[in-house]
Amino acid sequence: MNTADQALVKKMNKALILEQIIANAPVSRAKLSEITGLNKSTVSSQVSSLLQRDIIFETGRGQSSGGRRPVMLKFNRKAGYAIGADIGTNYIIVVLTDLEGEIIEQYERELDETDIPATEQALIELIGLATLKMPDSHYGLTGIGVCVPGLVDNDRNIVFTPNKPIHLLQMKSLLEKAYNVPVFVENEANAGAIGEREYGHSGHLEHAIFVSINAGIGLGILMNGKLFRGVQGFSGEAGHMSIDMNGPLCRCGNKGCWELYASERAVFSPYLSHTKAPLYQTVKELADHGDQKMLETFETFGFYIGVGLVNIIRTLNPETIILRNTIVESYPAIVDSIKKTISSRSKKEALTDYRLNISSLGRTASSLGVSYIVIERFLERFIDEQF
Repeated sequence: MNTADQALVKKMNKALILEQIIANAPVSRAKLSEITGLNKSTVSSQVSSLLQRDIIFETGRGQSSGGRRPVMLKFNRKAGYAIGADIGTNYIIVVLTDLEGEIIEQYERELDETDIPATEQALIELIGLATLKMPDSHYGLTGIGVCVPGLVDNDRNIVFTPNKPIHLLQMKSLLEKAYNVPVFVENEANAGAIGEREYGHSGHLEHAIFVSINAGIGLGILMNGKLFRGVQGFSGEAGHMSIDMNGPLCRCGNKGCWELYASERAVFSPYLSHTKAPLYQTVKELADHGDQKMLETFETFGFYIGVGLVNIIRTLNPETIILRNTIVESYPAIVDSIKKTISSRSKKEALTDYRLNISSLGRTASSLGVSYIVIERFLERFIDEQF
């Protein structure tokens, strides 16, 4: 075996051992040898290397199965930190996490939909606050992830954000220059799907759809547990499928788009002009007081979401659909309306089995997902010995 092959094998062994420590901790060297099929000397060598680089640590001794009690190993979740930022049309959420996705700090701010300079300023300020709260660690800030509601290509360039021109901001270069760390960009719904897959409570997600409903609607599509991006990276823009061929013109250039009927902006627009309070707060006050018009609006919201989901179910045949919307998460009656609409528009024989779940991560789904991307890339670079 030549030197290049030996280096590749060592790298693969290190990746496998670290993966199994993360998945099975606390775990002993002997157990790692058993799980991975690697001999004990290889495991011992790679574990020593990981210990020296502070990415794992020894926790003490475990239970003995005869003989000396084994020394147990754990992943060092505090070896470094990641920042995930979710920039919406009218909000920004920034989370600081450890290397297992545990949120250390979380910041949120409402945004003016038309004020791009204020959006850029909020991003800089909130990431700055997160870095100030970051504990001391061996690797410090490992990277920053940013997700946006719009087209992000396979090279992670923001091509177009139809509901707000976020694509005009030079976020990646700005943040790389400011913090000298890798910056990763992702579509907001794709990030949400990753967040739910890694940290959510919907179980193992093989064939799943993450439906993000805010000012617009986007899908994150998981096939065989992996994100489906399409040829250019633009998959999941289901908010811009027509549900009315003669409907109004959308900002994307199409007519009768789903999000013109089923987004928060479309359904709750009458309430946006009456108050400067956040939409959710206005909705909550009216709904909690039994406002009949608001309850009827919930029914309409569920109906139009259901109309689009019928097309999604028929086209992609998912096992699980995860809905991410603050209002839907708070009022189960909307989910009942969604299910009723889907059933009413599908023959019993044609309606495939599916689970309709509410996002367990809520507003942090996408920021956690893009933070996971940072962590994943950090560990890849770590295995490649770029640290």
